[in-house]
Amino acid sequence: MQLFFDLINASTSCQVPRKFTSKVVGKMGYEDFVHFILSEEDKSSEPGLEYWFKCIDLDGNGLLTPNEMQFFYEEQLHRMECMSQEPVLFEDILCQIIDMIGPENEGYITLRDLKGCRLSGNVFNILFNLNKFIAFESRDPFLIRQERENPTLTEWDRFAHREYIRLSMEEDVEDASNGSGDIWDESLEAPF
Repeated sequence: MQLFFDLINASTSCQVPRKFTSKVVGKMGYEDFVHFILSEEDKSSEPGLEYWFKCIDLDGNGLLTPNEMQFFYEEQLHRMECMSQEPVLFEDILCQIIDMIGPENEGYITLRDLKGCRLSGNVFNILFNLNKFIAFESRDPFLIRQERENPTLTEWDRFAHREYIRLSMEEDVEDASNGSGDIWDESLEAPF
């Protein structure tokens, strides 16, 4: 959850990927938050790719260079160390990114390169979201099978489905703990 707030704060402080529509200076409005969540949960979508590309393209030249990517990966290294994860060298990550994307020029990545690759969202997870990066690195065969069975679902669709199930399970637990749906047992009543 802390990563989530770190991402929002980073996005809030510079407004690089998208200027806020909120009337309160430096604060995200509802529309801004929805755009951010959609971009975070479905980094492979066109709006997601454009959002995260603008975050990494520090000089605004339309090219993601190894230096720009390494700048963001340094934070991931720090998080790995804090979580007692074995750190992965940036050089290895860069090779993985280049292999994954297959850019026209191996010295930089363009938005066009990313839009032409099905795995492009993972580049941004590698650089911004350690939990999703680790999940990608240790892919669950069950999840891979689910993705193959229904390739039309986007990451956003999968996120919404997971959250719906999670919330409905929380609601079921709440209902059970409140006694709704159960027959009232008078023997459990307080004796006053």
